[in-house]
Amino acid sequence: YVMLLTLSPYTPRFRDRVSPPGVMIRPYLNGFTIAFNVSQPNTWQPYVDNMHHFLAAYDDKTQEEKNIECVPGQYFIQGGNDSEEKKACQFKRSLLQNCSGIEDPTFGYSKGQPCILLKMNRIIGYRPGAGVPVSVDCKVQKGNESHLRSVDFYPGNGTFDLMYYPYYGKFTHVNYTSPLVAMHFTDVQKNYLVPIQCSLNGKGIINDLNSDRFLGRIIFTLSIGK
Repeated sequence: YVMLLTLSPYTPRFRDRVSPPGVMIRPYLNGFTIAFNVSQPNTWQPYVDNMHHFLAAYDDKTQEEKNIECVPGQYFIQGGNDSEEKKACQFKRSLLQNCSGIEDPTFGYSKGQPCILLKMNRIIGYRPGAGVPVSVDCKVQKGNESHLRSVDFYPGNGTFDLMYYPYYGKFTHVNYTSPLVAMHFTDVQKNYLVPIQCSLNGKGIINDLNSDRFLGRIIFTLSIGK
């Protein structure tokens, strides 16, 4: 009991095993194969619904009401006591442009050009990239590289802006919404299983550890039928 009294509910005492970050994707429906037929809306609608549900917290109006505008390109360092509530930077879904679900409410799935969102796991106090924004790239993980001919990244050129870091924990960073990178697969070979690896790139990032497919990268399969 005495030892428990020495632990902070706001910051873990030992954080030597939690960085660098892992990543996750949305939509996520029972696995890492995203398979649908363009001509059959019932096959892609669950992915679209999952995306809208996930992005509800990123609605522009919600972000404007709860969070503040920050200065891009630099870490948002906040002082004060550990128990003091921290401010969070706005990440509006409109930043995701063609993958925001605003102009195209099907996120490209109705055209066979699906959007997939990538997010880093939250790590208290972590400052990714050592002052340089972490970027994302995607490639065919195994097989014919020509099966993945074009990917667009949003926002910008597919980076996680420094202003969203560091994260201060769920007790004090109550309105924090993780920054996202949207990957718009505009030209993928149809009627094939295309295994894709999307990786984080930046100083301090590990993305080539074979024993952990989520550390700094993620592998998923696209199967798009006509």
